[in-house]
This record gives sequence, structure tokens and C-alpha cells, in this order.
Amino acid sequence: MKKMVAFVKRIIISGFLLYGYNLIAVNFNMILPINFITLLSITFLGAPALFALVLFKILVL
Repeated sequence: MKKMVAFVKRIIISGFLLYGYNLIAVNFNMILPINFITLLSITFLGAPALFALVLFKILVL
């Protein structure tokens, strides 16, 4: 049960992290969508996943 609560906490923190990034990035038109894939990648990998998603958006899209 503790692992499940910790996982839900990480999902919530990842959502706030992604939302906070989007608040800053709206000025630069670099918004990342808050969806299942981005949320889970940031949940499992943390801040490096956010950096990788931003880098992917810059280089590919």
C-alpha cells in the first residue's frame, strides 16, 4: 500500500512540474501537452525526462 501511495504522489508531483513548466514556456511557445505519455515518462524518469521532452520538441518539431 505504501508503494501505491508513493507512486500516486510521484504522479501528482510530475503533473505539477509539467504544469509549472507550461506556465513558464507559454511565453516561448514551447508548451508540452499534459497527457498520459508525458506524465508517466516524467513520473518514472524525473526531471531528465522533462529536459529530454523539451529537447525533442526543439530538435524534431
